Amino acid sequence: MPFTPPPVDDVLARLCGRFGSLESSVFRGQTRVIVPAEASFDVLSFLKETGFDLLVDVTCVDYLEYRGARHRYGLVYLLASTATSQRLTVRVFVDDPRPAVRSVVPLWGAANWLEREVWDLFGIRFEGHPDLRRLVMPEEFTAHPLRKDYPLQGRGERHNFPVITRDHS
Repeated sequence: MPFTPPPVDDVLARLCGRFGSLESSVFRGQTRVIVPAEASFDVLSFLKETGFDLLVDVTCVDYLEYRGARHRYGLVYLLASTATSQRLTVRVFVDDPRPAVRSVVPLWGAANWLEREVWDLFGIRFEGHPDLRRLVMPEEFTAHPLRKDYPLQGRGERHNFPVITRDHS
């Protein structure tokens, strides 16, 4: 008989039993749970063991100057169960001057490129990542362009990049 994960409400109850009180909410049928950065790897490992076997995405939000925000960055892990089609959003908040969490590449190989993208564009460090280097921007680029304090027109970096021309014949 194949393994069937318990309903999301049961998973949240087990999470709170193991990791203490965690803030959670449901909006339009989507469940979200907020996890402290220092516990994020352990919580995500536990969720994988309980049947959330698919890491759909890892992304980030910069809350700089966002009214009421208590933290600068919000990491978002989107998980799913391939057995039941259940979905769960895990939020992890980190702050300057060195925003970082433990890499989940040991749990999901797909996290490799997802974490590299978040590192490249937001500057969130994933400690223990096997190859944390730029994915979108050139290696010479020193900033993280999706941070809200990065100027819309850049900081003059583009004059150093090679010009790509296209043959329009």
